[in-house]
Parts: sequence; structure tokens; C-alpha cells
Amino acid sequence: MMDLKTYGYSEIEAIPDGLLPGRVTELRRERFTVMTERGEVTAVLKGAFYHSAETRVDFPCVGDFVLLRYNESGDSLLVTVLPRRSKFSRADYSGHAAGYTKTVLEQVVATNFDYVFILSSLNWDFNVARIMRYLTQARQSGGQPVVILTKADLVEDYNRTLAEVKQSIPDVPVHAICSHTGQGLNELDPYLMPGKTVVFLGMSGVGKSSLLNALIEQDVMKVQAIREVDSRGRHTTTHRQLFMLPSEAMVIDTPGMRELGLFDADEGIHASFTDVEKWFPQCRFTDCRHQAEPGCAVLAALADGSLPRERWEHYIAQQHEKKFVQDKTGYLIDKQARNKSIARWSKQTKKNGGVKK
Repeated sequence: MMDLKTYGYSEIEAIPDGLLPGRVTELRRERFTVMTERGEVTAVLKGAFYHSAETRVDFPCVGDFVLLRYNESGDSLLVTVLPRRSKFSRADYSGHAAGYTKTVLEQVVATNFDYVFILSSLNWDFNVARIMRYLTQARQSGGQPVVILTKADLVEDYNRTLAEVKQSIPDVPVHAICSHTGQGLNELDPYLMPGKTVVFLGMSGVGKSSLLNALIEQDVMKVQAIREVDSRGRHTTTHRQLFMLPSEAMVIDTPGMRELGLFDADEGIHASFTDVEKWFPQCRFTDCRHQAEPGCAVLAALADGSLPRERWEHYIAQQHEKKFVQDKTGYLIDKQARNKSIARWSKQTKKNGGVKK
């Protein structure tokens, strides 16, 4: 029988009779692949998940530990998602989080991981601000962020770029690698210990699939050539999946995201910008907006260089994005309430023969 501890499982609560614990390793459409002590099984969702879709964000996700009603001759029934110790979420601007609901704006990308590998290529598409946005959400997730700068073979000298990233985020490990030559891959060994789980995050074409192939020591993911015009790779990963490495560490690979929406990111922003927010208590006024108020410690720090202007601009940009997501969420919730009210009114009108009483 399979020892589920190999997949990071530790029994955190008594398992009810008739149910089997497992870990979700893949999701395709509405069918889940789950690793259990009886081996790999396929499962579908219990109907209660769909009936409560408007209020729940705990739909099963790759990385989740779950309880199944096991069926040895067909699809098992996934009935419960066990508590998550970490999760990475993004804002779903379309209002179709995880493809199941039109109202929840939180899209859970992966769960129950130890490290978040934030991948960014060292070619023309390199962007420190984007890395910092991923970092904010990674800190919100409960996992330890690690920045991986890929495609080191495509630049003549990446040391200046490496120094720029380390200066912008001095408290986060940063590694430059090349998946094709193996350069720098040994630096990742401390994170890839047995039973540990890593989630890969990054834009399309940054080299997530190439790194996974290098770590798993075989071509499990298709890799597309980069485009000459903008030095970006084309999208390769099409769904989320958990892979077991030879080291018995696990990797959750995710499709590349064109944009990352900061969802519920207060704690992540605070953790990422403690050097900025430390000035706030020193302002003369507690409600200081840090624009033109007298006695503003932030403006003074910007003036004398104690607070780098670039750090302040990154902070403001992420606060603006967080507010946009919050406003968008509120708008969609209000819109849903209005639509329901209109539907009830229309139904009652038809019931009364076209006249609303």
C-alpha cells in the first residue's frame, strides 16, 4: 500500500468510517486525480460543493488533502477538503473563480505547499515590479517565497540584474539558473527535501516547464520555443498538476498568468513593505496621507533618501491595485444582489398576471 506521508500527509483529525484520505495531484475539467494509500484514483465532486458555490472558495484544488468515498470499480466521490496550511490565491477579474462560480473573486491556485518559487526570466521580459507583486501574494499565502531567475544563458552578464533583485527584496533568497545547462540547480536542493512541496508561479514563458523537466530528470512537460520579437516563451502548461521529484519533494506546476491580481493582500503588503510603513507612526498626524501634510515623516524620508522613491512607488502601486480588487469585488456583489432582486420582482410580476401588487 502507498504511504501517504510520502505526499506530505499527516493525520490531523480522525477519519470517519468509510472515508479514505488522499491528496489531489491533478484536475482536468471536473475530474480529479487523487493519490491515496490504495494508489492513484479518479474522483468527482459531491453535489454539495456545487450547491454552495456562491459562498465557498474551498473547492478542491491541486495540493489539497481530501476525504473520499472510495469506489474500486469507478470514480470515487470527493466529499471533504481538509484544512489547508497554506494557499496561493489571485483575484479573478472575470468573476469566474476556478471555473465554478460567477460570484467568488478569489481563485485558489495551489494549496499545502512549503515554498513558493517565483520564476522570472532574465531576458527582455524581466520586471522587478512584477516580481514584487508576486512576492506580496506569496507572503500572504503562508509559504516561504524564493525568487528564481531563469534563462541565465540568454544574457551576457546577469550579475547586475541579480544585484537589483536582491537590493529590492533583501530578505528573500534569489537564485539565477539555467534549466538546460543545469547552472545553479544545485542551489535549489535545500528546498527540495523529501515530503516538501513547492509551487511554481510566474508569467507564461518564464521557464516553469523547463525547470520542472530538469528537476524531474525527464521531459514530462512540453516546452515551446521563445519568440524572437519579445523574448517570451509561449504558454505550455494548461492545467495544474502535482509532480513527485526523484528527491521525493513535490512540485505543483501552474499555468502562466498574464496578470496577477492582488487578492486580500493586506498582510502580504505589510510583510513586503515594513521598511516603508515604519515611517507612518512618525508622521505628525495619524491620518496623514503622505502627500503634502506638514510633519510627514514619509515625505521627509523621501527628501533625504532614507526611503528610496522606487520603494515608495512600488508600495503605492500595490495599494492601488488592492483597492481596485476590493472595489471590483464590492461592485460584483452589489450587482449580484440587484440581479437577484430583479429576478424575484420579475417572477412575482408574472405570478400576478403581469401586475406587481
